[in-house]
Parts: sequence; C-alpha cells; structure tokens
Amino acid sequence: MTDMTARQKYDFKRTLEEIMAMRGQHTELISLYVPPTKQISDVVAYLRNEYSQSSNIKSKTTKNNVMGAIDSIMSRLKHYRQPPESGLVFFVGEVITGNNQTTMTVNVIEPPQPITTFSYRCDSTFNIEPLSGMMVEKEVFGMLLIDRRECTIGILRGKKIELKQYMTSQVPGKHGRGGQSQKRFERLTEIAAHDWFIKCGEVASGVFMAEENLKGIFIGGPGPTKRVFSEGGFLHYTLEKHIVDLFDTGYTDEFGLKELATTVTGSIQELSLTGEKELMRRLLREIQKEGGGLSVYGENEVRHALELGAVETLLMSENLRTYRLLLKCPECGYSEKKTVREMQLCEGWQPLRCEQCANKPQMTVAEKVDIIDELSELAEASNAKVELISPDSEEGEILSKAFGGIAGILRYKLG
Repeated sequence: MTDMTARQKYDFKRTLEEIMAMRGQHTELISLYVPPTKQISDVVAYLRNEYSQSSNIKSKTTKNNVMGAIDSIMSRLKHYRQPPESGLVFFVGEVITGNNQTTMTVNVIEPPQPITTFSYRCDSTFNIEPLSGMMVEKEVFGMLLIDRRECTIGILRGKKIELKQYMTSQVPGKHGRGGQSQKRFERLTEIAAHDWFIKCGEVASGVFMAEENLKGIFIGGPGPTKRVFSEGGFLHYTLEKHIVDLFDTGYTDEFGLKELATTVTGSIQELSLTGEKELMRRLLREIQKEGGGLSVYGENEVRHALELGAVETLLMSENLRTYRLLLKCPECGYSEKKTVREMQLCEGWQPLRCEQCANKPQMTVAEKVDIIDELSELAEASNAKVELISPDSEEGEILSKAFGGIAGILRYKLG
C-alpha cells in the first residue's frame, strides 16, 4: 500500500466494501486467488476439475450459476500468459440485486501486494479477507528495550514484529561492601554501564538506519535506564528526532517486544493522523482570517475553485460516501447533475422529473461517479494535492460534520 496514492487506496477500499456487501442466493459466488508464481495452465486445469465437479450440484439454478461463473473466469484467463507481478484475484457470480432478481458480477483485481497462496472458494459471499489485510498500512517503527542487564532491538512492520538483536551485558550488580571499596566499585559499574549504552546505541543505530521508511522509535524497559539511554545521545544523532516516546515494560527480552508492540498502538494511531491534523489546523487558521483567507469549503464552492485551478490542496473526508449522478430525460434528452448520498440511494431515492417536458417524465441515471473520484480528477488536472482525511481525529470530525466533508486550501484568494 505504500506505493499507492491516497485516491488509489480509497478506490481499492471502496471496491472491497462493495464486493463484501454482495450476496448470492446460494453457495455460488466464486473467489479465486492466483499467486504470481502459479502457472495459468495449472489454474485452468484446476477450474476444469471444479467445473466437472459442479455438475453434481442438485439445484439446477445453483449448478448453472456456478458453472457459468467458472466458465467466465476461464475465458478471462485466456488473456494472460502468466499472472501479473502481484497475482490475480477473481470475484465472480450471480449476486442478489433485490426483488428476487440476480445479476452476474465479474471483478478482476490486481492486488497492491503479492498473493502468496492459491485459493478457490465457492460460497454465498465473496472471500475478501486476504485483500482486507493489505489495507493495513505497513508502517515501520524501531523498538528498543533496555536495562543494565539486557537489550533487545526489533522492528515493528505493520503488525509483524521482527527480532533483530538480543544482547546481554557484563555490567556488575550491586556491591554490598562499604568504604572506599564500594565507591570504587560504583565508579567502575557506571563506566561499564556507559560502555554498555554505547554498544547498544551503535547496534540499534545500525538496525534503524537500515530502514528507509522508519517512522518512529519506541524505547521501553522496566526502570529509569530507558530514560538515561534516550537522553544520553547514545543513538545516532539523525535518529534522535525519531524517538516517539518511552514506555514501561516488564521485560527486556523478546517477550518484551510483544509487550511493547501492544502498548504503543495508541501512539502509532496518533502518529498516522499527525499530517492530517496539521492540514486541518492550517485550514482552520485560514478560515479564521478576514474573508476566510485561503480557505474554501462546501461542495459547490470547492468544485468551482478546482475548475479555476485555484486549489493547492483538496481535503475530503474518507467517509463521504456520496455520488455525483448524471440524470437524463428519456424523452427530450435534457440532462443535469445531482449529488446524492449513498444512504439516500439505499433508501430508494428516485431521480427527479424533467421540468422541460410537459408530462414531466422521470429522469434516468446515465452516470454514477463517486464524488471523491470526480473531485480528485479535477484536482489532478491542475496539479492540486489530494488528501483524504480520517474522521477518527477531532479535526477530521470537524471536516466531516461542519464542512460537509469537502474543503480546500487555495493557491490564491478568489475575488
């Protein structure tokens, strides 16, 4: 997902949502996952066997639907000499459209990450679980656990924990003698601890600097040692700005990495929203200026600014769930555009009637476009940045509720 634009991520997510909502009348929806290493000829041979087996299905309707779906997949596989680099995914079958009606749907997806396992499933719903896992951002964070006895260094890549290094120290424990002997021992202990911190810092720096997309570093441990380490400049100076926070953990070994990964979840979520929050704060600062500064908000106002090429950054809420419809009169050909929320469509929204005709016939939907896609295309035409804002933060909620989920920061003030 790291190579996808915000709009591509959104489109992928919306596609999965639509597929997930589809239902078959019976066990007749086929989900097929083809890894990039799988030979197309092997896939076709597998499907031919499934086609043969499906002839034993008792229900004639279900049998015909399953065989039709398999046949549809095999006909499309003829266009591939080999799978694409990330593989292929097919979602094919007769889905319920309402009023006991069904229609054949065919979705062929090249996933953003490679498919690892060949999978065929025939069910009343499509199996999108492997693709849903690809929606999770695989951000990279460094993890370091330290006390005077142990040091464990790891990488948190998405939800996967990678142990990189485990080390034990030679720092002596407490000394029970008194007098000069105790003072000398304590001095030698502190020197040994300092050398231990230097060693840990050098090893950790090597591990973390090897990660190109390191987003932050979390340091943990059971006592004050982690703060002494983090404030002592033992990590490479370029990494110090990446230290996010310190956390108390009961362990400093590999088990401690799992404990730390669980503890930092809230901080990671907050980090992922940092950029979005700053954009929203910038928008709000502009709004507070005389005349609204370089801000614009509201669907019509933003669309007008985009058409003028005046928008620098387009901000849209991820949960807009709104469509731009092109309505046409079946009699006179008159057309107009209308913005409708997804919920309205689900609740049986009906198109307007044509005011140009005397008998006012009901207009038909000639085109249906997700408003995020529509406005994104306008933004891309003028090289404006497109940012999709999560509603999970206070700022994101303001965009969604106060500004209708659509706003922009302008290049110049409109007259």
